[in-house]
Amino acid sequence: MAAPDPTNKLELLYTIYCDDVRLEAGNKLSFMGVFQNILVQELPVSLIKFAVVNHWRGGGVHLSEVRILTPDRSQPVVVSQPTRFEIAPGGYADNISFFVNVTFPKAGDYRVQTLVDSNLVDEQTLTVTDGREQATQSASEAVN
Repeated sequence: MAAPDPTNKLELLYTIYCDDVRLEAGNKLSFMGVFQNILVQELPVSLIKFAVVNHWRGGGVHLSEVRILTPDRSQPVVVSQPTRFEIAPGGYADNISFFVNVTFPKAGDYRVQTLVDSNLVDEQTLTVTDGREQATQSASEAVN
């Protein structure tokens, strides 16, 4: 039996959340509205467009899915369609999942899960914060 080829091992290097992604000249990606959490003045909040960018290293042909779960993990907020991507051995690839009209019903730590070939490979937190609560807490702390 041949030893596994380490150049085909799939590795997620980073995940970026942003409003939009564009492919520019020279195969460059431009990310618009990059963020790590969401601070709003009113809930529920709907994002007109939301992109999750995963940058992979490795090799092979894979199917990727992204899903966002409610803070209690009881239900999905949104789930992407499985997307096929291919990486030449030892190469890199970007997989972008676009979502439209994503509604976050309440404040909390939402779970952004990335699945490859139906296996969970990464889970990150996307915190949605009600700015009114934060302003009230800051004001209370300042008085004390």
